[in-house]
Amino acid sequence: MVNHLFVPEADTPDAKVKRIGIVAFDGVELLDLTGPLDVFGMSALGLLKAGVVSETPYPIEVLARQPGLITSSSGLRLHADSAYGQLRDDLDTLLIPGSPDISAVLADPGLIAWVRAMSTRVRRLVSICTGAFLLAEAGLLDGLRATTHWAFCDRFAHDYPAVSVEPDRIFLRAGHIATSGGITSGIDLALSLVEEDWGREAALLTARYLVVFLKRPGGQSQFSGFLVSEATKNADLRELQLWIMQNPAEQHSVDALAARVAMSPRNFARVFQLETGLTPAKFVEKARIDAARHLLGTTDSRIESVAVKAGFGDAERMRRAFLRNLGVNPVNYRERFTSPGQEPPPLAVDRLDATIRAQMTGF
Repeated sequence: MVNHLFVPEADTPDAKVKRIGIVAFDGVELLDLTGPLDVFGMSALGLLKAGVVSETPYPIEVLARQPGLITSSSGLRLHADSAYGQLRDDLDTLLIPGSPDISAVLADPGLIAWVRAMSTRVRRLVSICTGAFLLAEAGLLDGLRATTHWAFCDRFAHDYPAVSVEPDRIFLRAGHIATSGGITSGIDLALSLVEEDWGREAALLTARYLVVFLKRPGGQSQFSGFLVSEATKNADLRELQLWIMQNPAEQHSVDALAARVAMSPRNFARVFQLETGLTPAKFVEKARIDAARHLLGTTDSRIESVAVKAGFGDAERMRRAFLRNLGVNPVNYRERFTSPGQEPPPLAVDRLDATIRAQMTGF
């Protein structure tokens, strides 16, 4: 009996082998490399077992300066199959992983030149995490929207001013070039490529086998993590941030917030932005969006009710904030990112509260 892992959404008589090449170098972030490759490998196994294909649709090749062992940033060693350097036309998708050490990403001018030349020979050119630095160094992202790991976005924007950097995106597509955010976002991007090639059902079942969500398209912001990361070292401001997220429907004007920390409005606005990188208004908006996302995912409340409880006041104001920050309206967000039985994402306030308590208790 055939083990049908999925039923293709449409006949694919003209589907062909799509060879995946991924670059490796000393210092590479291991999950940048193995995460996407597991997506392609698992989907290939599913297609084979379902009898949709008779040979693997995703042959995978690890490319390095020369074949042999590569040491990842974690110290684990992996084997590169082949050397890059020769122009070739058999690669469908070329992936460039990153590293916590940007100098490792940019260490080989020959690799940068080779990727630049290969960019016109592959159907898809993809960076994971700080691999975007290599694409930018090659001049391939000039004039395009791109993302990378949030911790490196300021440097990325400074070093490559011709690139429009969007730090809170999981991944972005610009023609045949795609960039993804920090580390595990490479899995999200790879799942989107499988969906593009074989349909949603194939990608969904691959995600299920890997025990990850398929629900995170590139336009979904990861701002909740940013709210936590933006917790300041200033105890008063940190407590204020927590209060804002616990009380999104309160009055959060600059004057009102400044009064809570006994500062003048002008000095408060200056210090808050200096400490967090956000204006008070922008932080409040993100906190309210986080609250609205949680309500949309955990309740059946009407959109108007969610808007009031999250502090937007009315549905139209919430709709504009969602479109501005997430690229999707609240109704579509609820339909796209929430399914029956799915555990909703934790509120940023919960994680920030845990962070503050850990700091206070020494754990």
